[in-house]
Amino acid sequence: MSRKSLFQRPFLLLHLMDLALGYLTVNIEPISPVVAGDAVTLKCNFKTDGRLREIVWYKVTDGGTIKQKIFTYDALFSTNYTHIDEYQKREDLVYQSTVRIPEVRILDNGPFECHVGIYDRTNRKKFLEAYGHVFLNVMSPPSSISVIAADAPAAFSRYEAQNFTLVCIVSGGKPAPTVYFKRDGELIEVLHVSQTSPDAGVKKGRVPQNLISRDMDDTKLQKSLSLLDFEGGGRLFTERPSPSITESIIPATTEAERIPETVISREFPRWIYPSDPEYLFRHTQIPVSDGTVEVRAMITWTLNPDLDNNALFSCEVKHPALSMPMQSEVILAAPRTPRIEVSPTRVQVGDTVKIVVVGFQNEVFPEPLFTWTRVGGHLLDGSFMHDGKELVLERVPAELNGSMYRCTTQNPLGSTDTHARIIIFENPNVPKSTDNKNGASSCYNSARLALAMILAVILDLT
Repeated sequence: MSRKSLFQRPFLLLHLMDLALGYLTVNIEPISPVVAGDAVTLKCNFKTDGRLREIVWYKVTDGGTIKQKIFTYDALFSTNYTHIDEYQKREDLVYQSTVRIPEVRILDNGPFECHVGIYDRTNRKKFLEAYGHVFLNVMSPPSSISVIAADAPAAFSRYEAQNFTLVCIVSGGKPAPTVYFKRDGELIEVLHVSQTSPDAGVKKGRVPQNLISRDMDDTKLQKSLSLLDFEGGGRLFTERPSPSITESIIPATTEAERIPETVISREFPRWIYPSDPEYLFRHTQIPVSDGTVEVRAMITWTLNPDLDNNALFSCEVKHPALSMPMQSEVILAAPRTPRIEVSPTRVQVGDTVKIVVVGFQNEVFPEPLFTWTRVGGHLLDGSFMHDGKELVLERVPAELNGSMYRCTTQNPLGSTDTHARIIIFENPNVPKSTDNKNGASSCYNSARLALAMILAVILDLT
């Protein structure tokens, strides 16, 4: 026998052994990413020359430690399978099992496995099994987007430049969306800031340009700026109301007074700004339990009330599951003439009075801060000021008649003062104090009664 035939004999034996063994291969067709809510069909293809026993589909979770059975096909209880004569020649049969998910959820994201079991064609008591796997990538478009101002409400500063931060919050997206900002429709060029945690601030070493303070007398600036009529409506006064308003006397027969003219004073900044502000950009990604991501994107710059007032800022989001970008926009605006109401309309001694800010002529963003003070004195509770949209004066005395209250409305873009005065009328239900004569007579009668009671007790004891 030749050396060549000796080498060929082992390969021939292996081939014959392979013909005697069962044959089974399994694979799942790859699938492109799908959007949550869509339908998807998983296809499992397998080849075998044996007798099909079962097909089982699994959803794999927790890194492969848990397999949840989602579909089972048992050939013993079904007529939809093929019998193969054991005396037939070897033949490959192609099968396909499909599983349709009518509405994909975020929780369906992850691996799936298709397990196939057959009986060996040469030995029906022998059971063979193989499986294939595929990863289902489920995307979810952002469900909400909003723009807020960080650290709001905040006071207005006339003497110091202020950094201002807009925060864009995008929720419900998977994978994380791409977020960018625009100003008046133009893309903002930003400086990216490295950030390792949600609490990290602006990177050290990069700060807004230094601003130069104006050495200007407060009184001169007040007179030169606060008398301007920027909106073309209503008279503008200085910080101190006109004496004709504060010292006027209202007849007792009139209803509760509202000031004929709204007294407003506006404050303006005292510094010089850099011409081209630098916008610092940073963002964080917060995983949510449902598999989505919440993105918080922030831009910070040195606020310029003269230029930024009435500027339109928008946050836009791009995502592979969106056909067009989502956006949310805000218009920066300084406070403008808040409307104030006093209740009750006719105030009497002992009433509880509420002075409330009920609205603005225009929307104000960022959220304003409201501060109440009494002109020329303390508030009724003895404090200097009160924060909030409502000021409550409980059981007002007659001494508050004609008192003036100032509501200062401010945000980082500016400040506006509005004054209101209350007139208090006599209350017929509140008894007047008695004079000294009647008071002395009352005291004398009370002393006589007490003396009579003491004498009665002494006589009873004796």
